[in-house]
Amino acid sequence: MLDAARAGSPDALSELWRRYAPGVTAFARSRGAGEPDEVASDCFLAVFEKLGRFRGSEPDFRAFLYTVAHRRVVDDHRRRSGGVPVRALIEGDEGPAQPSAEETVMHRSGTAHAWHLLSLLTPDQRDVVALRIFGELTLEEVASVLGKGTGAVKALQRRGLDSLRRMLEDGASGAHDEVEGGRR
Repeated sequence: MLDAARAGSPDALSELWRRYAPGVTAFARSRGAGEPDEVASDCFLAVFEKLGRFRGSEPDFRAFLYTVAHRRVVDDHRRRSGGVPVRALIEGDEGPAQPSAEETVMHRSGTAHAWHLLSLLTPDQRDVVALRIFGELTLEEVASVLGKGTGAVKALQRRGLDSLRRMLEDGASGAHDEVEGGRR
């Protein structure tokens, strides 16, 4: 499909949009983008413009796509704040084989509550969790997107998941005081 998309096939480009836009939009939303759908659209426009020069596999494409998405979210924050936000340092961990804290949040509490709980994580933890869950990226791909080492990504993910688990266990509905900087 990537070869057809590189050649400009409208069907292949539509399929890439259909397959990846929901995750990119969810990532932008999780990072507090003002207009997540607009950020996702801008991301895809930039990616599609550069697709003819892209060389790599589908996992490489996903990493490239989320690198652009991350940059678009940072640009969105800069535009809205008038300043330069601190760049996420994201680091995470593989997590257990049982349902993740994020999945539990989504199923038990509903989407709005899940976004709220994710918003209580540090920006770095939120980036890692969002890229792992919504982007379905591997640890290595997340590290590449964020320009971090895999070990750092593992640590951020572990801390983020631990914070989410504590919030769920404590029945935290959102007082930011309960999770300051992603820690108790």
